[in-house]
Amino acid sequence: MEFLGDQGRDVLIIRDFLKHGNLFFIGPQTSIGNMYLGPFFYYLIAPSLLLANFNPVGPAVFIALINIAAVYLVYFIGKKWFDKTTGLISAFIFAISPVAIRYSNFIWNPNIMAFFSLLFVYFFFEAFRTKKYKNFIFASLSFVMVMNSHYLGLALLPFVGLYWLFHLYRIIKEKSPELKPFLINTLFAFVIFILSLTPQVLFDIKHDGQNTKALLTFFTQRETTVNIKAYKAIPEIPNLFNQINTSLLAGKNEKFGLVISLIFTVLLLLTLFKFKKQKPSFWYIFFWLLSGIVALALYKQHIYDHYFAFLFPVVFLLIGFLVSKFKLLGMPLLIIIIIASFLGNAFRQQPNSQLKTTQEVANLIISNSNNQDFNFALLSKMGWGFSYYLTENKNYFEIKDKLTEQLFVACYPFQIECNPIGNPEYNVAAFGWAKIDQQWEVNGIKVFKLIHNQDGKKTP
Repeated sequence: MEFLGDQGRDVLIIRDFLKHGNLFFIGPQTSIGNMYLGPFFYYLIAPSLLLANFNPVGPAVFIALINIAAVYLVYFIGKKWFDKTTGLISAFIFAISPVAIRYSNFIWNPNIMAFFSLLFVYFFFEAFRTKKYKNFIFASLSFVMVMNSHYLGLALLPFVGLYWLFHLYRIIKEKSPELKPFLINTLFAFVIFILSLTPQVLFDIKHDGQNTKALLTFFTQRETTVNIKAYKAIPEIPNLFNQINTSLLAGKNEKFGLVISLIFTVLLLLTLFKFKKQKPSFWYIFFWLLSGIVALALYKQHIYDHYFAFLFPVVFLLIGFLVSKFKLLGMPLLIIIIIASFLGNAFRQQPNSQLKTTQEVANLIISNSNNQDFNFALLSKMGWGFSYYLTENKNYFEIKDKLTEQLFVACYPFQIECNPIGNPEYNVAAFGWAKIDQQWEVNGIKVFKLIHNQDGKKTP
């Protein structure tokens, strides 16, 4: 499991809630735009942290279980919407996909998106398929969790919204008695979603509309965010299609990825050529994938793997369907996917032991603080979760709250020069004139103990 700055921050916030009752009205901050997600990801994983006696492994196991459930859900939907073979193939390649595994075994809000996106699409289209429109309510609850995972979940709305409008038009035109339950359950679903925004609204009221302003800025100042002209996405679609296939189906191997994308495209074209013979469920997943890729293509920043977590399930469902339908090309495609996935499997490598390293560094600092007050600083381009363990010690103080007589500095030497003396990082500079008293190394992490110079000079 990964345990870096985001994971340390999340479990620290949740522990504070569980131990001191400090409610949270917002969730994690987005990587760009200074926006905050809703708080329900934190509430979702809070019981697992409590059950694990505040060991961060607890929530990581819980997220792994959610994603194991997602594998079963892919099988269940594949079998229900197509056939058992499609369900088995789809679930199998989902279960062995290196990137899917990578985003299934540690604490992070995007890691629940695949499961809840699949639930949302399933309940939404089941409402139409079975004419049981109460499924809109379950779809809305699922979408709430999607939006509390990552705002890119908004990319799910265009294709479901158009389908909803088309169905409404058909019901009105036919004067169907379905209209009343259709509209009533739609209203209930909409109210549920609006109510889910209450914590964020309360946060914005208290903080002068910070989140709303950031969201408006993101969509109005589009120089580096999004295009609103859909046609500009067209040139990017092939590259994104190949990137997604290379990540999810080829274990990041670009040669395998290109071959898979080419065969995938040929099978899709053969299927589309016989469009009149296709089940509605094929169109559900086809337009889910297409609209998702178009939405990503309109985004002007680099597309990381977790950005398309809402597309994870549909890629596997579509491949499973095509392999079962076109065995002549499908079986070689399946073999290539299996080989590429096992070659790229992270379990073939040594574990990173980030949680163990974090605990050892924190224990080393506490034991060498000599039961005296201390400050802490981190020199690294990526965060680490040291604060989760340090804040439990009564002698730890953030430097903005209290300047102590000793500062411990942890440095990750592979990313940054490990020279704490004169370093401009705030928590080091604010300590004032200092010298290195002791230093250690723990699994590649350098740790320094700084004390003030004997002449007593300190930075004000």
